[in-house]
Amino acid sequence: MPLTSSPEKPQPLRTVVAALKDWVERTNAIWVEGQLIEIRRRAGASLHFLRLRDTLAEVSVTISASTAVLDAAGPLTEGTVVAAWVRPTLWPKSGSLTFECRDIRPSGEGRLLAHLEQRKRALQAEGLFDPARKRRLPFLPRVIGLVTAEGSAAERDVVENIRRRWPAAVLRIEHALVQGEKAALQVADALRALDRDEQVDVIIVARGGGSLEDLLPFSDEGLVRAVFAARTPVVSAIGHESDTPILDLVADLRASTPTDAAKRVVPDAEAERAGLEQARQRLRQAIAGRLEREARWLADVRSRPVLRDPGASVEIARERVTDATGRLRRAAAAAVRGEQAWLEHTLARVRALSPRATLQRGYTILTRDDGSTVTSVTQLEPDDTIVARLLDGEVAAAVIDIEPHDPEEEES
Repeated sequence: MPLTSSPEKPQPLRTVVAALKDWVERTNAIWVEGQLIEIRRRAGASLHFLRLRDTLAEVSVTISASTAVLDAAGPLTEGTVVAAWVRPTLWPKSGSLTFECRDIRPSGEGRLLAHLEQRKRALQAEGLFDPARKRRLPFLPRVIGLVTAEGSAAERDVVENIRRRWPAAVLRIEHALVQGEKAALQVADALRALDRDEQVDVIIVARGGGSLEDLLPFSDEGLVRAVFAARTPVVSAIGHESDTPILDLVADLRASTPTDAAKRVVPDAEAERAGLEQARQRLRQAIAGRLEREARWLADVRSRPVLRDPGASVEIARERVTDATGRLRRAAAAAVRGEQAWLEHTLARVRALSPRATLQRGYTILTRDDGSTVTSVTQLEPDDTIVARLLDGEVAAAVIDIEPHDPEEEES
């Protein structure tokens, strides 16, 4: 029943809010479409809040969803268009209108993005995007393989830029559809054909920009696995900078545009020529600097006295030898003279002490006839035979008389 009220008898706020809640919650649940502009997932909470906005009008509402509902929806990101099964409700404490979400699913392009995200995660779990398996491109490939649509702007951009940067480059082009149901299969077949050619050192898969649906073939699982299995490095040049099909993730190199791919696979001839000229100039400068240093070193060596006059050192050595020889001779002569003086002195002393010198002074050596020396009169008896040894001979005599003397008395 309708509530009655007047200034004198107003209705309590709780009554009005309760009535509104009862009226709002009589509405059945309904599927609505909108764009997620805010996702507030609270850690550890069972209820989360999202902000949903109309895709055309400036109309937005808050919806609440449980953890189970959000997990069942798969990965949701802000900006995704979704279809949500909601039931309006009123929060009594704040009187705010909100919508209880019982199911939420990506809608349209959002559904497509969610499907691609699931495929991306599955392939990533298998290791197809592992950076460790990506190969480096050759500096200058022998043959460049190109997979693109016949007569397309992408083909023209790649070919013209490669010719401009490296005129001698060799290309092998395999044409294929790059849009539609058969595009992924044709691109994969063209890729395998180029991969079998041992002369092809790098393969470019190129296509211009387009909508998400237009670029779907380059997220095909079969094509992605063909790129992963290729022995030849693959460059992905699909769409523009903002476009990221799964092929970009599995390729060995992602180029933002077909023109960028051409710049990545071949060097710039003019830049390389300029670099080579700079290297030659640096090499010439290095050689000239080395020669100049060696010339200075050689001049320094040649300026040394030993090289200016090689005989000078010999002359100096000769003078040193002559001086040393003179000192040696003088030292030897002095040594000889010293030894000679010592010898003469010693000889004089020996001669002074020898019996012959005594005999020369008139003394005589007496011996018995048996040859024993007579030093005292006590050794003789009268009639003994004695021998007197003189300087020039010997005299034999007989002892007639013996007269002893006191040596002390003679000394005194």
